[in-house]
Amino acid sequence: MSQYKIFNCLDSIAEGWYWALHSLELRRGQVVPLTFLGKELAIYRGEDGKIVALDAYCPHMGAHLAEGRIEGNSLRCLFHYWKYAPNGHCTEIPALGGCPPALVRTSSWPVQEKYGLIWVWTGEKPRYPIPYVPELEGMETDSALGNRFVKNCHPNVVMINAIDAHHFNSVHKLPVRLEMKSREINSNCIIFSNITPIDPISWFRRLIKRFYKGPLTYSMSYWYGSTGTVTLGPDFLHFHIIFALRLIGEGKTEGQTILVTKRRKSLLGILLNRFLLFFTRVVGIFFANGDALIFRSIRFDLKTPIATDRPILQFIQHLESQKIASWIPSEKTKSVQNVNPVQPESETLVC
Repeated sequence: MSQYKIFNCLDSIAEGWYWALHSLELRRGQVVPLTFLGKELAIYRGEDGKIVALDAYCPHMGAHLAEGRIEGNSLRCLFHYWKYAPNGHCTEIPALGGCPPALVRTSSWPVQEKYGLIWVWTGEKPRYPIPYVPELEGMETDSALGNRFVKNCHPNVVMINAIDAHHFNSVHKLPVRLEMKSREINSNCIIFSNITPIDPISWFRRLIKRFYKGPLTYSMSYWYGSTGTVTLGPDFLHFHIIFALRLIGEGKTEGQTILVTKRRKSLLGILLNRFLLFFTRVVGIFFANGDALIFRSIRFDLKTPIATDRPILQFIQHLESQKIASWIPSEKTKSVQNVNPVQPESETLVC
C-alpha cells in the first residue's frame, strides 16, 4: 500500500483538468464512449460545437449513453429514448408522454478545448484554468501537438523526471549544473526554476554563457501533478513544451506533448512560429528518447533521498496537499457509475 494519498497512487488523483481526446477525434453530432481515469463516460459534441461529458450509463436501466444519438445539443438514450441535456438533466421520457421528470439526471462534467485537445475537470466546478505556461500567461499563443506516448509507470513518476537535476548529467550527458527553487502559483500549481549561474569551467559552458545574463533558463511548472510545462532556451528566445499526462490501465501513463509559442501575427512571424514549433518538437523528442529505458522498467520507491532530491520531495508534498478528485468509482461502485437511479417505489422522480 502506498504511503501517499495521491502521489503514485492508482486509486486516487488530484482534482483538476486532464486531457481526454484530440479535438479532431470528436466530430459535431458524434458521441463516443470513453474510459477515463477510472470512470466510464459518454462524451459528445453537440450541434453548437460544444463538448459535453456525461456519466456513461443511463440512470433508468443502465444502457450505455454512447449508443444513443445526438439531437441538437442533447443526447437521447438508445434503449427507452430518455433524453438528457448537456447539464445531465433528463428532459424527456416518451413513455410518459414526453413529460420531463422532476429529479432524474446523470452527472455532467466540465469540459473545455485548448491546444487541440479536449480537457475534462474531475470535479463539480473548475477552480483553476487549464494548464498554461506561466511565462506566457495572458498572451495569445500558437500551439501544435507533438508525440503521443505510453510509459510503463505512473504519471507522477514521469513528471518528477524533469526536476531530477542529476539525471541530466547521467542520462542525457549534458554538462550543466541545475539547482531548482520552488514557488507555488496556486494550490494546484507549483513551479521550479533554475537559480544556478553558469560556471564557465568548460568550453561548452563558456559558449552558452554568452546567451545568458543570469542562470541558464530552465523552469518546470506542475499542474494537478500530471501536466507539466517546460521553459528553456537562451535569453532572446524561449521554447515551451507542455507534457499532458493521464493514468491508464495497469498503472501506466498515456501522454501528449504540446508545443507552444507566443503568437506572432506578421507573415514573417507566422513562418518563425512554424520553425519554432518544429524545433521545440525536436527538443522534446531528444529528452523523451533519453528517458525511454528508465520508464520502461522503473518501480519508483524513494528510499534514500539525498540533497539533490529536494525538489522531488517538494513536488510530492505540494501534490499531497491538493484535493482528491471524488469522481473515481471504488471497486464496489464501478458498475453503478455514480448516477442517481430511479426508485421504483417513488413517484416523486417522474411526472
